[in-house]
Amino acid sequence: MISENDIDRYLRFDREQWSTLRAQTPLTLSEKELEAARGINDRIDLEEVATVYLPLTRLINLYVAATQSLHRVSATFLGTMAPKMPYVIGIAGSVAVGKSTSARILQSLLGRWPEHPRVELITTDGFLYPNAVLEERGLMNRKGFPESYDTKRLLQFVRDVKAGTSEVSAPVYSHVVYDVIADREEIVRQPDILIIEGLNVLQTGSSTTEFVSDYFDFSIYIDAIESDIENWFIERFQTLRKTIFQDPNSFFKHFADLTEEQAISLAHEIWVAINGKNLQENIAPTRARASLVLHKGADHKVNAIHLRKL
Repeated sequence: MISENDIDRYLRFDREQWSTLRAQTPLTLSEKELEAARGINDRIDLEEVATVYLPLTRLINLYVAATQSLHRVSATFLGTMAPKMPYVIGIAGSVAVGKSTSARILQSLLGRWPEHPRVELITTDGFLYPNAVLEERGLMNRKGFPESYDTKRLLQFVRDVKAGTSEVSAPVYSHVVYDVIADREEIVRQPDILIIEGLNVLQTGSSTTEFVSDYFDFSIYIDAIESDIENWFIERFQTLRKTIFQDPNSFFKHFADLTEEQAISLAHEIWVAINGKNLQENIAPTRARASLVLHKGADHKVNAIHLRKL
Protein backbone atom coordinates (compact mmCIF):
# COMPACT_ATOMS: atom_id res chain seq x y z
CA MET A 1 0.00 0.00 0.00
CA ILE A 2 0.97 3.65 -0.33
CA SER A 3 3.06 4.73 2.66
CA GLU A 4 1.95 7.36 5.18
CA ASN A 5 4.58 9.70 3.73
CA ASP A 6 2.98 9.55 0.28
CA ILE A 7 -0.72 9.20 1.12
CA ASP A 8 -1.42 12.93 0.78
CA ARG A 9 -0.30 12.81 -2.83
CA TYR A 10 -3.05 10.36 -3.79
CA LEU A 11 -6.83 10.15 -3.89
CA ARG A 12 -7.96 6.82 -2.42
CA PHE A 13 -10.93 4.77 -3.69
CA ASP A 14 -12.33 1.44 -2.59
CA ARG A 15 -13.82 -0.94 -5.16
CA GLU A 16 -17.34 0.43 -4.93
CA GLN A 17 -16.29 4.07 -5.17
CA TRP A 18 -14.03 3.34 -8.13
CA SER A 19 -16.58 1.24 -10.00
CA THR A 20 -19.05 4.15 -10.12
CA LEU A 21 -16.50 6.09 -12.20
CA ARG A 22 -17.08 3.67 -15.04
CA ALA A 23 -20.15 5.79 -15.88
CA GLN A 24 -21.74 4.27 -19.00
CA THR A 25 -18.58 2.65 -20.36
CA PRO A 26 -19.70 -0.64 -21.93
CA LEU A 27 -18.02 -3.98 -21.27
CA THR A 28 -16.79 -5.08 -24.69
CA LEU A 29 -14.55 -7.94 -23.58
CA SER A 30 -15.91 -11.49 -23.85
CA GLU A 31 -15.09 -14.39 -21.52
CA LYS A 32 -13.12 -16.05 -24.33
CA GLU A 33 -11.08 -12.91 -24.90
CA LEU A 34 -10.45 -12.57 -21.18
CA GLU A 35 -9.26 -16.17 -21.06
CA ALA A 36 -6.68 -15.34 -23.75
CA ALA A 37 -5.47 -12.34 -21.74
CA ARG A 38 -5.41 -14.09 -18.37
CA GLY A 39 -1.97 -15.09 -17.07
CA ILE A 40 -1.00 -18.35 -15.39
CA ASN A 41 -2.94 -18.77 -12.13
CA ASP A 42 -4.50 -15.31 -12.47
CA ARG A 43 -8.12 -15.45 -11.28
CA ILE A 44 -9.42 -12.27 -12.87
CA ASP A 45 -13.02 -12.44 -14.11
CA LEU A 46 -15.35 -10.18 -16.09
CA GLU A 47 -16.73 -8.65 -12.89
CA GLU A 48 -13.21 -7.51 -12.01
CA VAL A 49 -12.75 -6.10 -15.51
CA ALA A 50 -15.99 -4.12 -15.23
CA THR A 51 -15.30 -2.90 -11.68
CA VAL A 52 -11.63 -1.96 -11.99
CA TYR A 53 -10.48 -1.79 -15.60
CA LEU A 54 -13.42 -0.06 -17.28
CA PRO A 55 -13.15 3.02 -15.01
CA LEU A 56 -9.39 2.96 -15.60
CA THR A 57 -9.73 2.88 -19.38
CA ARG A 58 -12.27 5.71 -19.21
CA LEU A 59 -9.77 7.78 -17.20
CA ILE A 60 -6.92 6.99 -19.59
CA ASN A 61 -9.07 7.83 -22.61
CA LEU A 62 -9.83 11.23 -21.09
CA TYR A 63 -6.13 11.77 -20.36
CA VAL A 64 -5.17 10.82 -23.91
CA ALA A 65 -7.69 13.27 -25.36
CA ALA A 66 -6.45 16.05 -23.06
CA THR A 67 -2.81 15.35 -23.97
CA GLN A 68 -3.59 15.41 -27.70
CA SER A 69 -5.41 18.71 -27.22
CA LEU A 70 -2.39 20.13 -25.43
CA HIS A 71 -0.14 19.12 -28.34
CA ARG A 72 -2.48 20.86 -30.78
CA VAL A 73 -2.49 24.03 -28.69
CA SER A 74 1.30 23.99 -28.52
CA ALA A 75 1.56 23.47 -32.29
CA THR A 76 -0.85 26.35 -32.92
CA PHE A 77 1.26 28.64 -30.74
CA LEU A 78 4.45 27.60 -32.54
CA GLY A 79 2.84 27.76 -35.98
CA THR A 80 3.71 24.15 -36.76
CA MET A 81 1.86 20.93 -37.53
CA ALA A 82 0.93 18.91 -34.44
CA PRO A 83 3.15 15.80 -34.55
CA LYS A 84 1.74 12.31 -34.03
CA MET A 85 2.95 11.58 -30.52
CA PRO A 86 2.11 8.22 -28.92
CA TYR A 87 0.65 8.23 -25.42
CA VAL A 88 2.94 5.98 -23.37
CA ILE A 89 1.73 4.00 -20.35
CA GLY A 90 4.10 2.15 -18.01
CA ILE A 91 2.98 -0.81 -15.87
CA ALA A 92 5.24 -1.92 -13.01
CA GLY A 93 5.12 -4.37 -10.13
CA SER A 94 6.59 -7.58 -8.79
CA VAL A 95 7.01 -10.94 -10.46
CA ALA A 96 3.72 -12.91 -10.18
CA VAL A 97 1.58 -9.88 -9.24
CA GLY A 98 -0.38 -9.88 -12.51
CA LYS A 99 1.27 -7.11 -14.56
CA SER A 100 1.06 -8.97 -17.87
CA THR A 101 -2.63 -9.77 -17.47
CA SER A 102 -3.41 -6.14 -16.58
CA ALA A 103 -1.42 -4.91 -19.57
CA ARG A 104 -3.19 -7.23 -22.02
CA ILE A 105 -6.62 -6.31 -20.66
CA LEU A 106 -5.86 -2.59 -20.95
CA GLN A 107 -4.56 -3.06 -24.48
CA SER A 108 -7.75 -4.83 -25.51
CA LEU A 109 -10.14 -2.41 -23.80
CA LEU A 110 -8.39 0.79 -24.89
CA GLY A 111 -8.41 -0.33 -28.51
CA ARG A 112 -12.21 -0.63 -28.41
CA TRP A 113 -12.97 2.97 -27.61
CA PRO A 114 -15.02 4.79 -30.29
CA GLU A 115 -11.89 6.53 -31.60
CA HIS A 116 -10.40 3.04 -32.21
CA PRO A 117 -6.88 3.94 -31.17
CA ARG A 118 -4.08 1.58 -32.17
CA VAL A 119 -2.66 0.20 -28.93
CA GLU A 120 0.59 -1.75 -28.83
CA LEU A 121 2.18 -3.61 -25.92
CA ILE A 122 5.86 -4.23 -25.26
CA THR A 123 7.37 -6.02 -22.25
CA THR A 124 10.81 -5.13 -20.98
CA ASP A 125 11.81 -8.83 -20.82
CA GLY A 126 13.22 -8.49 -24.34
CA PHE A 127 15.61 -5.83 -23.09
CA LEU A 128 17.26 -8.22 -20.65
CA TYR A 129 20.83 -8.96 -21.62
CA PRO A 130 21.15 -12.38 -23.33
CA ASN A 131 22.03 -15.25 -21.00
CA ALA A 132 25.54 -15.42 -22.44
CA VAL A 133 26.17 -11.83 -21.34
CA LEU A 134 24.59 -12.43 -17.93
CA GLU A 135 26.72 -15.53 -17.45
CA GLU A 136 29.86 -13.60 -18.40
CA ARG A 137 29.02 -10.86 -15.90
CA GLY A 138 27.95 -13.25 -13.13
CA LEU A 139 24.37 -11.95 -13.20
CA MET A 140 22.27 -15.04 -13.99
CA ASN A 141 20.98 -15.13 -10.42
CA ARG A 142 20.12 -11.43 -10.63
CA LYS A 143 17.94 -11.64 -13.72
CA GLY A 144 15.25 -8.98 -13.37
CA PHE A 145 17.44 -6.73 -11.21
CA PRO A 146 18.21 -3.32 -12.78
CA GLU A 147 21.74 -4.28 -13.83
CA SER A 148 20.46 -7.24 -15.88
CA TYR A 149 18.76 -4.96 -18.44
CA ASP A 150 20.22 -3.22 -21.46
CA THR A 151 18.88 0.09 -20.21
CA LYS A 152 20.53 2.12 -22.96
CA ARG A 153 18.74 0.10 -25.61
CA LEU A 154 15.43 0.35 -23.77
CA LEU A 155 15.82 4.11 -23.42
CA GLN A 156 16.61 4.49 -27.12
CA PHE A 157 13.55 2.41 -27.99
CA VAL A 158 11.24 4.62 -25.92
CA ARG A 159 12.87 7.80 -27.25
CA ASP A 160 12.32 6.71 -30.84
CA VAL A 161 8.69 5.70 -30.25
CA LYS A 162 7.96 8.96 -28.46
CA ALA A 163 9.61 10.92 -31.28
CA GLY A 164 7.17 9.40 -33.78
CA THR A 165 9.72 7.26 -35.66
CA SER A 166 7.82 5.26 -38.30
CA GLU A 167 9.18 1.85 -37.23
CA VAL A 168 10.98 0.96 -34.02
CA SER A 169 12.17 -2.57 -33.23
CA ALA A 170 12.20 -4.27 -29.84
CA PRO A 171 13.90 -7.57 -28.96
CA VAL A 172 11.76 -10.61 -28.15
CA TYR A 173 12.11 -12.83 -25.07
CA SER A 174 11.08 -16.47 -24.68
CA HIS A 175 9.97 -17.71 -21.27
CA VAL A 176 10.39 -21.27 -22.51
CA VAL A 177 14.11 -21.01 -23.30
CA TYR A 178 14.50 -18.24 -20.67
CA ASP A 179 16.48 -16.04 -23.05
CA VAL A 180 16.30 -13.29 -25.65
CA ILE A 181 15.68 -14.76 -29.12
CA ALA A 182 18.56 -13.53 -31.25
CA ASP A 183 16.86 -13.59 -34.68
CA ARG A 184 13.47 -12.17 -33.69
CA GLU A 185 12.21 -8.65 -33.11
CA GLU A 186 8.89 -6.91 -32.62
CA ILE A 187 8.13 -3.83 -34.69
CA VAL A 188 6.21 -0.87 -33.25
CA ARG A 189 4.69 1.35 -35.94
CA GLN A 190 3.53 4.72 -34.59
CA PRO A 191 0.79 3.52 -32.22
CA ASP A 192 -1.69 5.91 -30.67
CA ILE A 193 -0.99 4.29 -27.30
CA LEU A 194 2.02 2.22 -26.26
CA ILE A 195 1.94 0.13 -23.08
CA ILE A 196 5.34 -0.81 -21.63
CA GLU A 197 5.14 -3.51 -18.96
CA GLY A 198 7.99 -4.67 -16.74
CA LEU A 199 9.59 -4.93 -13.33
CA ASN A 200 11.96 -2.04 -13.85
CA VAL A 201 9.98 0.60 -15.72
CA LEU A 202 9.69 3.03 -12.79
CA GLN A 203 13.20 2.54 -11.43
CA THR A 204 15.67 5.42 -11.23
CA GLY A 205 18.61 3.80 -9.44
CA SER A 206 21.34 4.10 -12.06
CA SER A 207 24.18 6.38 -13.06
CA THR A 208 22.21 7.93 -15.93
CA THR A 209 20.28 11.17 -15.55
CA GLU A 210 17.58 9.95 -17.96
CA PHE A 211 15.02 7.28 -17.12
CA VAL A 212 12.49 5.24 -19.06
CA SER A 213 9.70 6.71 -16.95
CA ASP A 214 10.63 10.22 -18.16
CA TYR A 215 8.78 9.31 -21.35
CA PHE A 216 5.62 7.99 -19.67
CA ASP A 217 2.40 9.96 -19.85
CA PHE A 218 0.78 7.68 -17.27
CA SER A 219 2.06 4.88 -15.04
CA ILE A 220 0.46 2.08 -13.07
CA TYR A 221 1.89 0.05 -10.19
CA ILE A 222 0.27 -3.31 -9.42
CA ASP A 223 0.59 -3.80 -5.66
CA ALA A 224 -0.04 -6.49 -3.02
CA ILE A 225 1.52 -7.48 0.28
CA GLU A 226 4.65 -9.55 -0.21
CA SER A 227 3.36 -12.70 1.48
CA ASP A 228 0.46 -12.84 -0.98
CA ILE A 229 2.75 -12.31 -3.97
CA GLU A 230 5.07 -15.06 -2.75
CA ASN A 231 2.10 -17.43 -2.46
CA TRP A 232 1.06 -16.57 -6.02
CA PHE A 233 4.63 -17.14 -7.20
CA ILE A 234 4.71 -20.57 -5.58
CA GLU A 235 1.32 -21.45 -7.09
CA ARG A 236 2.54 -20.34 -10.51
CA PHE A 237 5.74 -22.35 -10.13
CA GLN A 238 3.64 -25.44 -9.38
CA THR A 239 1.55 -24.85 -12.51
CA LEU A 240 4.65 -24.30 -14.66
CA ARG A 241 6.13 -27.54 -13.30
CA LYS A 242 3.15 -29.40 -14.76
CA THR A 243 3.03 -27.48 -18.05
CA ILE A 244 5.83 -25.37 -19.60
CA PHE A 245 8.61 -27.11 -17.65
CA GLN A 246 7.53 -30.34 -19.35
CA ASP A 247 8.58 -28.90 -22.72
CA PRO A 248 11.90 -30.51 -23.80
CA ASN A 249 13.06 -27.03 -24.91
CA SER A 250 12.35 -25.47 -21.53
CA PHE A 251 15.30 -23.97 -19.71
CA PHE A 252 13.71 -25.33 -16.52
CA LYS A 253 12.90 -28.84 -17.76
CA HIS A 254 15.02 -30.27 -14.92
CA PHE A 255 12.35 -28.98 -12.50
CA ALA A 256 9.56 -30.96 -14.16
CA ASP A 257 10.19 -34.10 -12.12
CA LEU A 258 10.23 -32.42 -8.73
CA THR A 259 7.69 -33.61 -6.20
CA GLU A 260 5.12 -31.10 -5.03
CA GLU A 261 6.94 -30.71 -1.71
CA GLN A 262 10.30 -30.19 -3.46
CA ALA A 263 8.77 -27.66 -5.86
CA ILE A 264 7.23 -25.62 -3.04
CA SER A 265 10.52 -25.61 -1.16
CA LEU A 266 12.51 -24.56 -4.24
CA ALA A 267 10.03 -21.84 -5.21
CA HIS A 268 10.26 -20.40 -1.69
CA GLU A 269 14.08 -20.40 -1.91
CA ILE A 270 13.97 -18.63 -5.28
CA TRP A 271 11.57 -16.06 -3.89
CA VAL A 272 13.70 -15.28 -0.84
CA ALA A 273 17.00 -15.16 -2.73
CA ILE A 274 15.90 -13.42 -5.94
CA ASN A 275 12.34 -12.19 -6.54
CA GLY A 276 11.53 -11.09 -3.01
CA LYS A 277 14.88 -9.36 -2.69
CA ASN A 278 14.37 -7.55 -6.00
CA LEU A 279 10.89 -6.48 -4.89
CA GLN A 280 12.14 -5.09 -1.59
CA GLU A 281 15.27 -3.37 -2.93
CA ASN A 282 14.27 -2.14 -6.37
CA ILE A 283 10.61 -2.51 -7.28
CA ALA A 284 8.51 -1.57 -4.22
CA PRO A 285 10.48 1.69 -3.65
CA THR A 286 9.19 2.91 -7.05
CA ARG A 287 5.51 2.50 -6.12
CA ALA A 288 5.09 6.13 -5.05
CA ARG A 289 6.26 7.30 -8.48
CA ALA A 290 3.21 5.78 -10.19
CA SER A 291 0.25 7.80 -11.43
CA LEU A 292 -2.07 5.05 -10.19
CA VAL A 293 -1.65 2.17 -7.72
CA LEU A 294 -3.91 -0.89 -7.90
CA HIS A 295 -3.69 -2.84 -4.64
CA LYS A 296 -4.74 -6.49 -4.68
CA GLY A 297 -5.95 -8.63 -1.81
CA ALA A 298 -5.11 -12.30 -1.23
CA ASP A 299 -7.97 -13.30 -3.56
CA HIS A 300 -6.26 -11.44 -6.47
CA LYS A 301 -9.05 -8.84 -6.54
CA VAL A 302 -8.21 -5.14 -6.44
CA ASN A 303 -9.49 -3.74 -3.13
CA ALA A 304 -8.00 -0.24 -3.18
CA ILE A 305 -7.06 2.26 -5.87
CA HIS A 306 -4.79 5.26 -5.34
CA LEU A 307 -4.81 7.97 -8.01
CA ARG A 308 -2.11 10.61 -7.88
CA LYS A 309 -3.47 14.13 -7.42
CA LEU A 310 -2.81 16.50 -10.32
